[in-house]
Order: sequence, then structure tokens, then C-alpha cells
Amino acid sequence: MCKDYVYDKDIEQIAKEEQGEALKLQASASTEVSHQQCSVPGLGEKYPTWETTKPELELLGHNPRRRRITSSFTIGLRGLINLGNTCFMNCIVQALTHTPILRDFFLSDRHRCEMPSPELCLVCEMSSLFRELYSGNPSPHVPYKLLHLVWIHARHLAGYRQQDAHEFLIAALDVLHRHCKGDDAGKAANNPNHCNCIIDQIFTGGLQSDVTCQACHGVSTTIDPCWDISLDLPGSCTSFWPMSPGRESSVNGESHIPGITTLTDCLRRFTRPEHLGSSAKIKCGSCQSYQESTKQLTMNKLPVVACFHFKRFEHSAKQRRKITTYISFPLELDMTPFMASSKESRMNGQLQLPTNSGNDENKYSLFAVVNHQGTLESGHYTSFIRHHKDQWFKCDDAVITKASIKDVLDSEGYLLFYHKQVLEHESEKVKEMNTQAY
Repeated sequence: MCKDYVYDKDIEQIAKEEQGEALKLQASASTEVSHQQCSVPGLGEKYPTWETTKPELELLGHNPRRRRITSSFTIGLRGLINLGNTCFMNCIVQALTHTPILRDFFLSDRHRCEMPSPELCLVCEMSSLFRELYSGNPSPHVPYKLLHLVWIHARHLAGYRQQDAHEFLIAALDVLHRHCKGDDAGKAANNPNHCNCIIDQIFTGGLQSDVTCQACHGVSTTIDPCWDISLDLPGSCTSFWPMSPGRESSVNGESHIPGITTLTDCLRRFTRPEHLGSSAKIKCGSCQSYQESTKQLTMNKLPVVACFHFKRFEHSAKQRRKITTYISFPLELDMTPFMASSKESRMNGQLQLPTNSGNDENKYSLFAVVNHQGTLESGHYTSFIRHHKDQWFKCDDAVITKASIKDVLDSEGYLLFYHKQVLEHESEKVKEMNTQAY
């Protein structure tokens, strides 16, 4: 006889149920004890908390394990090996792994996989990737499993051809959204996408479209979820709305330099009223007739992380080319003028700034920039990431080097990632404002 233990599944299940009932009775009999107990992971039952003794406190004092953030702090800075034209993936991974709330979610082990095949779960792989990048290991990481899962779940990105970083970002967010829906029970009614997963909590905003009938001035409003905002650039086939000559632009601290287009200019064009013309008449819901109309886009709900995509790659019937126009962008961005609630301050497409609004809820800080060097046929992606306050680094696949703020702001810019400076926390009917240190 091997004298090994033999477990019976039925007996084990009965034992767990009986133990659970006994602990529930014990907890209900003594509220004092119940306040000093915590949940057992996986069982949902109780166990006493750890109370430190004096010798243990002395040992902790002599052996501190807390990491202090200094100017030389490098945890989280780890290169990624290029597996064959995968720079488009590496730059987005660096941006996502340096997204503060997403980082906190994965490093606190909040994901609970509910997929029948966990080895195919992209969220599980992202969780593993976060642990790898924040392990302190200085050697470059090989993201082969992430690439394999991307090929499985986003087949249009499969293969070793050059791919678009923006297209990869949207595909990755979509797969992560579908795979982590089980992390939070229930749906949030105030979310535009009616989902409470971590991806929607961070990246989903509400884009409002107002179509105004030119006959009766009736307005039809729709609100759609969005993960990013794609902005037209001067020099593209679409007509660009330039700054008015001599107009002083002080939005978001941007000083207007003649000939230089700013991110604010692009956002102003994005939110201007657009006349749809006689060839695009729509049936008005108020006057019940086909009339000419104007359409205007504004932000109904701002996401925690705002991603702006410059349309640098133009594919038209006439030509395929890359637009290299330099766009100036700020370290801090105020989205208040582009909110639906600020629409009344915008007249005939001209931005009217609120004076001393003091609305910090709509202010953002830049934390990542993705750049593309080269042409449409042959190019390379790199990224700048903000590691901690005023510390920027350039991520070029396996190589990470320190960068200055000037390096970041002088870069061409393809994708810009901004994080909210102030977050709203809703607890039932009470909303509290929590200013983030980031």
C-alpha cells in the first residue's frame, strides 16, 4: 500500500458546505468576532486577521520592503523584443502598462477569469504581462504569447506584415473588453456601453451627435460610446478649418504660432457644426419632412483616459500617403470647451472659452505618446511614456532611454494618451471627488 491520501469529491463538497454553515452561525452569534475577520479567497468564508507582534514590528523596521519612488526608480521600465515587425504592438503595450488605473487593476490581481479556456484569455495574459514588466527584471521581455493570442482573436492582425498601431489598440481594447466582462457583476446604467468592465470604466467616453433641422430647428441627439477620437489634419483631402488670422489662442496654455496647428485646433474642427448639404437631406422627426441639416459632435461623457488619433495615413482613390504635418500638443489639456454642456458657448464654430471656470473634472495630463517614423510602406513605431512625475522615457522595442519633455513635445505624434487629473467616485447616491497624485 502506498498509504497516499484518497479524496472523495462528494465528501469534500459536503465538508465545505458544513464548514461554511458553521462559520456563518459563528459569525452571526458574535458581531465582535465578525468585525475582526476577513474573506478567504475562493471560499468566501472567514478567517482572523493577522495582528503583528512587537518582535515582528522590529523585524519589519529592520527589513523594509516598501519601494520608494526616486528619480532613479526603474520598476516598470522593461523593453519588449521585436518578434518581426511587431513594433506596432510593443508601443501600445508600453502605453497600456503605464496607464495608472489599468496598472493598479492588474497589479492588485483583480481579474477573475471566467473563460472556459483560460489559456486563451487575453486579460489573463495582460495580467501576466504586467507582473513581468513590473518584476524588476532588467532584461527585455519576449511577448510571444501575447502576439499569439492577438493572432487568434484578431485574425486581421495575424502574420508578420506591418500593422497599424491604432488598429491594434482598438482590436486589443475590444478583445480585452469581451474577455473581462465577468470581472464585475451587473451592468452600469450610467455607462454609455452598458458595461462595467475595467476597460469601459477607463477608456469609454460618450460622443454626442446633434443633428439640427434647418427648417424647424428641431434637434435629434444620439450618444455613442467611443474609445478614441480620430482627428483630421491639415494637408489631408478633407478641408481643414484653420485658425482665424490674428486670433490669439490661449486654450490649454498653447500659444498660437503662425503656421503651427495645435491639438486644440484639431478638436475645434472636430466639434464644429457641419452643414450636411442638399445631397444628404434627412427626415426631420419634428416637421416630418426631408430637410437640410447641420451636424455637430461634442463630448457628452469624458473617459478616464482620452486617446487622440491623428489621421496621418491617408487612403483615397487618388493616392496613399502619410501626412507628416507637425501638430503641437500640450502636457495638460482642458476638455471643457468641447463638452456638450459647453455647446452654448460655441457660436458659428468659433470657440468661446469659459472664463475662470475652475472645472478640474475635465482636465487631463499627458502620459504616453506613440510616434511613427518612416513612410506608409516602410516605417517604425516608438513611444514616449511618463514613468512618474516629470520623468519621461523613450521605448524603442527592447531599448529604453531617458527622454526630455522637449523630446516628447517636439515629436510628430500619432497617438496621444491623456489621463484625467481628477476622478469621480460614485457610491450609491453620493459622489466624492478624489484628486489623484499622478
